[in-house]
Amino acid sequence: MTYALVNGDRTKREQNRLYPQDEAVHCWYRFVLSYPPHLVRDYLNRFSVGEGQCVLDPFCGTGTTVVECKRRGISSLGIEGTPMGWFASRTKVDWSPEPFGLLTHARMVAGEAARLASDTEVGLRSLSAEATRTLLRDSISPLPLHKTLALLDAIDHHRDDHFYDHERLALAKTLQTKISNLRFGPEVGVGAIREDAPVFEAWLDEVHDIARDLCDVQPSNSAPACVYHGDAREPSAFLPPASVDAVITSPPYPNEKDYTRIMRLEMAVLGLINSPAELQQLKRTLLCSNTRTAYRNNTDDQFVSGNDAIERVADQIETRRCELGKTSGFERMYPRVVRLYFGGMHRHFADLRRVLRPGARLAYVVGDQASYLRVMIRTGQLLAEVAKSLGYEVIDIDLFRTRRATATGEDLREEALLLRWPG
Repeated sequence: MTYALVNGDRTKREQNRLYPQDEAVHCWYRFVLSYPPHLVRDYLNRFSVGEGQCVLDPFCGTGTTVVECKRRGISSLGIEGTPMGWFASRTKVDWSPEPFGLLTHARMVAGEAARLASDTEVGLRSLSAEATRTLLRDSISPLPLHKTLALLDAIDHHRDDHFYDHERLALAKTLQTKISNLRFGPEVGVGAIREDAPVFEAWLDEVHDIARDLCDVQPSNSAPACVYHGDAREPSAFLPPASVDAVITSPPYPNEKDYTRIMRLEMAVLGLINSPAELQQLKRTLLCSNTRTAYRNNTDDQFVSGNDAIERVADQIETRRCELGKTSGFERMYPRVVRLYFGGMHRHFADLRRVLRPGARLAYVVGDQASYLRVMIRTGQLLAEVAKSLGYEVIDIDLFRTRRATATGEDLREEALLLRWPG
């Protein structure tokens, strides 16, 4: 599959945009860097995946692959390392709540939350000092945070397990879009400051959207879907041997994006991360793709120590660093991050072989990078070499789209690396 690059940026945007017909369920909570559902459909069709087969997304994110499989009646499995991504994905494939009951319960909760929020005699509610330290400064203003925590208290006090996760997910989405001061472009930063926000009304709007979508999708609620919270480098720790027919996924790219920053506010408010120490421990369990996840005790680089192409890229980065006189601790780590990233992906591909059925087809959406001192990293090509060394057949590298590099102004390729496991 090759996408024609015509009409410049317009075509590039359309390749990654969410079609209106795809908004149901996918929009309950969506990672800003997610690939589009139509890409999943393309590869399900190309791989001839149908009922009775099972699709895995080992870097599940916020569940695009598993949701799209469920919509098509195909069994799916996911693995996600971040607690927010895992919570969002497993909630998005739970289509069991009764829509009218969800709405009725949410309206009662919103009324109770408004009552709680009106009582400010003891001051405004706030997060603990430790949880606050995990956030970007000015992520959320005091009054909207007070209302949000009052709403969370009401959800907890009137907890109904039929609706609990969906109500909390609606709150996470509302935090991102209607309550916080954050902006996404795709880097996360602080935008216009909201001194106040219509927290309860905005949350009810999101719950209403979930209830509406449930009415639409429940007649097709048959295909099983399960999402595990864990390390994608060890898929066999969660999945039975020879259980997967296809893989459609997008791992992190080797660059300086700290993917936990995008969901930091939601994780703190929902109690998924409560301190910098817990955040650091989480990062230790993730595939290393940036200097903030390159911990000393990570030895994934040993798995690619003999790969000449990867060593060449790492050496180019180090040579460039010396030429430019870059001496910061982060810049000194760039070559090691490259080795750790591809070593971690080597671990992933090696362990994945245990859960694949003979003839399984795989699609990995990855992107070229030039974040490290403008040295080009051809991610798809290097991962193809790693996979081939482990016995996979490289079928093709499809162009998905191009994007403009901030550092160099060049067009970088985003591709789908297509593999086959012969068994």
